[in-house]
Amino acid sequence: MVFEGTVHALGDNVDTDVMIPGRYLSIMEPAEIAKHIFEEVDPGFVKRVKPGDLLFAGKNFGAGSGREHAPLGLKALGVSCIVATSFSRTFYRMAIDLGLPILVWSEAARTAREGQRGRVDTQTGEIVLDGECYHTQPLPDFVQDIIDKGGLTDWVKSEAQRRRGAGAAK
Repeated sequence: MVFEGTVHALGDNVDTDVMIPGRYLSIMEPAEIAKHIFEEVDPGFVKRVKPGDLLFAGKNFGAGSGREHAPLGLKALGVSCIVATSFSRTFYRMAIDLGLPILVWSEAARTAREGQRGRVDTQTGEIVLDGECYHTQPLPDFVQDIIDKGGLTDWVKSEAQRRRGAGAAK
């Protein structure tokens, strides 16, 4: 998948407790969660992010509590893809499970600048920032398939339907 948008650059160790404060964890509606992303550290963030925008960050993005509210809220806000130097393993899995594309790129924090135009191709690993082209490892095919289906729940439904159809054809 190819994503294009404005870059929002973040630093190292951005944790889920900062992304979505604990007092909002009782909210279950993604659009409502999105209204509170980075509320305590950057109150204007939700107004700056437009559908399709990209997040670039440093090391250990998504550390902290294993709250699915964070990737769910970022996705509902319109963030199309996150590229970081590294991710917390829990956040990485949650993002994939929820259908939020993420890529690991060692140069993410050093190269991306706030406000740049960016383009990310998760199938080829190509990253373009203000016309400069870079490369990283693309998403593995099975992860790309989960993302393409909108997340793990929809992927499982699709697989179950495919297998029922294959069984009926015998």
